[in-house]
Amino acid sequence: MVVKAGIWSSGPLDVELPRRFSDLPLAWATRRPRAAAVRQGDRVWSYGELADLVAAMAQRLSAEGFVAGDRVLVVAENAVAVVVLLLACSRLDLWAVIVNARLSTREIEVIAEHSRPRGIFFTAGLSREAAAHAAHYAATEFVLADLEGLWVHRPQRCGRPEPVLPGNDQVGAMIYTSGTTGAPKGVMLTHKGMNFVSMVSGRYRGFSPDDTVYGVLPVAHVFGLVSMCLGCLTSGACLWLTPRFDPKALLAAMMADEVTVFQGVPAMYAKLLECAERDHLNLKNTALRYLSAGGSPLDLDLKQRVEAAFGLTLNNGYGLTECAPTVSQTRPENPTTGTSTGPLLPGLEAKLMDGAGQLVDRCDQPGELWIRGPNVMKGYYRAAEKTAEVLDSDGWYNTGDMALFDAAENLELVGRSKEIIIRSGFNVYPEEVEGVLAAHPAVTLAGVVGRKVTGNEEVLAFVQLAPGQAVDEADLMAWVAERVAAYKRPVSIQILAELPASSTGKIQKTKLRELAGS
Repeated sequence: MVVKAGIWSSGPLDVELPRRFSDLPLAWATRRPRAAAVRQGDRVWSYGELADLVAAMAQRLSAEGFVAGDRVLVVAENAVAVVVLLLACSRLDLWAVIVNARLSTREIEVIAEHSRPRGIFFTAGLSREAAAHAAHYAATEFVLADLEGLWVHRPQRCGRPEPVLPGNDQVGAMIYTSGTTGAPKGVMLTHKGMNFVSMVSGRYRGFSPDDTVYGVLPVAHVFGLVSMCLGCLTSGACLWLTPRFDPKALLAAMMADEVTVFQGVPAMYAKLLECAERDHLNLKNTALRYLSAGGSPLDLDLKQRVEAAFGLTLNNGYGLTECAPTVSQTRPENPTTGTSTGPLLPGLEAKLMDGAGQLVDRCDQPGELWIRGPNVMKGYYRAAEKTAEVLDSDGWYNTGDMALFDAAENLELVGRSKEIIIRSGFNVYPEEVEGVLAAHPAVTLAGVVGRKVTGNEEVLAFVQLAPGQAVDEADLMAWVAERVAAYKRPVSIQILAELPASSTGKIQKTKLRELAGS
């Protein structure tokens, strides 16, 4: 690591980044056409078969009028059809807008209205939630070769194609982050940024054609899309796609020596340990060679228990949707005993700013973290003002997180200046849940905070009722359940006579956290 004039850097990028994020995965069809590429259930597709499906999908999309710069909304859970569709979109310079099928109808509608896609695809044959959304849109089955479970809706109104830029600095995918009600932000990720993370972080994980990566992280989440899915396929490994996390199923696959790499959020590891201890499983005698955690802060006690149970290092990393996502990660050859997230990836620069707006250039001194490099987003779609709030003209992105570099030059997160709650690896923005609660006829004010539990965070809500109104917690829970995804729903909603507020009327979140015990 080099520190010069307050800028931290881990050295130059030493790889050439391809034009599109589909280039390297599809190149394996020539190099190793019969090698396993994607597994779904008991069915395995080779790299040659995957390339044929991608070519057929691209031809079909072109024939149906999709053109470069169009947005393609994909409402999905993990399935081979999603991988085929994403790679085909990449080949045609379409913008893949992928969202989790577990979002509510309202959330999908808001994203569709904002992104204005030419087509909306649903993995309806493999997900009851996707099937429900497909029915809502009166979608029809999309039949292509032996690709099953895909349905499509063609909106009557769609947006104009976006300009296609030369080189790899054009948008390859868009991931929506939750925002205040009705206003999620579309993070525009470039082919360059996605290739950077999939190639560089995959190399440090040691991904190879000999690996089988258990793919349970949602591909609709940037961690699952870039780090897991593209990181695996770029390296010629086999991606075993699984739509839902089932600790017993994963442990069975591990014990059968069918998995060599597992990437998960800390909450998944907590469930694995609980299940393994109950069933008295010896996790040290498997084909596993690499474990990593990400998506939310890693608790030291959980890290130590995982390492003791598996006899392997639990690697850690830090990233954000806006950074495609990886900023730093621990190196297997140089494991850490604490919960630092390792050094920066090569090719990235970081700076820490103190409360006075001055650069922090000493180890163990915290500051607000800014990042610059090839993985930083192009901006928020159709939101120039929001983009300007976090991305300056020199390419520096303000993460909003407080961090420091330790004596070994590893990045350590010390807090979040934003109030994001990270639940099971997903970002939950309090403002969104507060807006949903405040929309209830009986509610006048709402406040939402997070509370740490082992390997995870919980969402807790507090409400103040309008004068003369009466409602119970169960009714409010049902109201929220109809309007937001499951991971955003509070574990409790406490009704207070009056929410704590400052003299200006601003809800005092510190006092709510005290009530929540966080």
